[in-house]
Amino acid sequence: MSREVPEWPVPGAGRPLIITEDPVLLDDLLRLCAAAGAEPHVQPAVPEQSGTAGGGGAGGAGGIAAPAGAGPPGAAGWADAPLVLVGEDVGGRVRGAPRRGGVFLVGRSEGRNPDDPVVWQRAVEIGAEQVLWLPDSESWLVDRIADVAEGAGRPALAVGVIGGSGGAGASTLACSLAISAARSGERTMLIDGDPFGGGLDVLLGGEGAEGLRWPDFAASRGRVGAGALEESLPQLHGLRLLSWDRGKRVLVPPAAMCSVLAAARRRGGVVVVDLPRRVDEVAVEALAQLDLVLMVVPVELRSVAAASRVGDALHGMARDVRVVVRARLAGELDPDEVAGLLRLPLAGEMPVELGVSEWLSRGEPPGTFVWGPLARFCDGFWRRALGAGQGVTA
Repeated sequence: MSREVPEWPVPGAGRPLIITEDPVLLDDLLRLCAAAGAEPHVQPAVPEQSGTAGGGGAGGAGGIAAPAGAGPPGAAGWADAPLVLVGEDVGGRVRGAPRRGGVFLVGRSEGRNPDDPVVWQRAVEIGAEQVLWLPDSESWLVDRIADVAEGAGRPALAVGVIGGSGGAGASTLACSLAISAARSGERTMLIDGDPFGGGLDVLLGGEGAEGLRWPDFAASRGRVGAGALEESLPQLHGLRLLSWDRGKRVLVPPAAMCSVLAAARRRGGVVVVDLPRRVDEVAVEALAQLDLVLMVVPVELRSVAAASRVGDALHGMARDVRVVVRARLAGELDPDEVAGLLRLPLAGEMPVELGVSEWLSRGEPPGTFVWGPLARFCDGFWRRALGAGQGVTA
């Protein structure tokens, strides 16, 4: 499995910096920051750096003659802000500032030509990543500002687990993987994507834990705050869990799954999703955001035949599907044979854990016994998956 994850290109940390003298544009940008939950620094003008003779210098008349590593003075500082929004009205006065990422030239489209070569030349001069015209770019800009407010960085590694046949043990593996990741220090969220599975909170022994469940997110649309999502969920065994309750509502709209899973990924770390075997619209939304899907297949012909149909349903919807073979007995199919029959790569062999039923009756979820075969299998999986730094190999 390989995953290329783009680095967040903006240096520093803190609040966005807005530079403009246009009161109408400033009102628009403050409104967008409020919608994104960010409190910006505002610098209505770009003062000249000391050492600029007669308003000239490297930046030209009225520009900034700034040495490397320096920036315009002010509470935010050019180099420290995670995001800089430069009004098109003052763009010409910023062209001497040090080059950095996360700079955008912003203007209002009313009465302006979006293809004005002067504007694009100004964007090149200040090293802007893009020229944003409001109101057309408002939605995109709100998302970018919200990423800054949440401290968004590398997205979480998202792994889905699905049963190739009924009773394959997908929920057991999903819980074990999540517990293993949390035990290793990863920021972990476990999402129950199967409304008819009985609830992962029961499997984790936390059906009475305080926190929101899926029905509380049924109306979610657009962007869900990653921090707010995390804080609202029950915390069990060092991880955050989004499960189902015992109410009558057993479905959420596809848009809710899309919004919630996107927020979970923005938290970073690890997200594990227990998937339903039927690939409906909600499951399709989840599959689109997963880096890897593990299909658990018992080693017997009938289960392999059922898994073949599940694999066909996943084709073209999941980026990477791999087989986890549930441990075999003497005379059963070899794991490599199973993977060959399914025409999918083999991710490993899930071992039999003796005494699981007894542990569950005591409220101890699968994978908690650190020296048990299931825990060791999951620990090995994460070492391979998370040990590659920039990419993921397993």
